[in-house]
Amino acid sequence: MKHIFKAEVKWSSNQNKEDSTKRLYSKTHQIKIEGKPILDVSAAKAFKGDPELYNPEDLLLSSLVSCHMMSYLYVCSQNGIEVLVYSDNAEAIIEVAPDGSGRFTEVRLYPKVKIANADKMQEALDLHIKANQLCFIANSCNFPVLHNPTCETT
Repeated sequence: MKHIFKAEVKWSSNQNKEDSTKRLYSKTHQIKIEGKPILDVSAAKAFKGDPELYNPEDLLLSSLVSCHMMSYLYVCSQNGIEVLVYSDNAEAIIEVAPDGSGRFTEVRLYPKVKIANADKMQEALDLHIKANQLCFIANSCNFPVLHNPTCETT
């Protein structure tokens, strides 16, 4: 089964004639996905973008965090584990080469889960492995997505 997702990007030059010889372009642009609010995006501050806007690196990391959480909640529901609270403070490492190219080299997820049943704690921790195997975004990455989960009960 295949699903198609579409996104449209819109950008225009905001240069005046005095700046045109510098070839410095604005990094700010918009991403539109049908039926959803427009997303204002820029480059990361480190790459001369607007630090107040989301950047592609933020969005990739956010996609991984979100996808892992949804996959995790799915496998917990399949295994009779009642998740009460889920949070994560993920980190991504990017290396930039001298030629300006770069890549994600690693992402670390730190999911913190609170469950209802103390007797399911080890299973709840172990299910992060299964969630990672199901995660569409993690399965699409060419870098490791590592997990450092914690679990507590009420």
